[in-house]
Amino acid sequence: MAFQPLGKRVLIERVEEATTTASGIIIPDNAKEKPLNGKVIAVSKEVEEISVGDTVVFGKYAGSELSLDGKEYLVMEDKDILGVLR
Repeated sequence: MAFQPLGKRVLIERVEEATTTASGIIIPDNAKEKPLNGKVIAVSKEVEEISVGDTVVFGKYAGSELSLDGKEYLVMEDKDILGVLR
């Protein structure tokens, strides 16, 4: 299923963080926070500064969760994106 964001919105897939610490301690799923960065999957035609494939950082409560084909995504406005990781 294809999803095309409207307005100044982007579709983001969260990047999963490591399940162990640097010292080797395993972090259980219920103790992990949701990652605050992700990969841009789709961009509306009105967004100019962000491209598909970029890894972006966003605020903790930014965006709306969306499930497509069994995968979890975030849809958010471009103004909620704090920056692009290069």
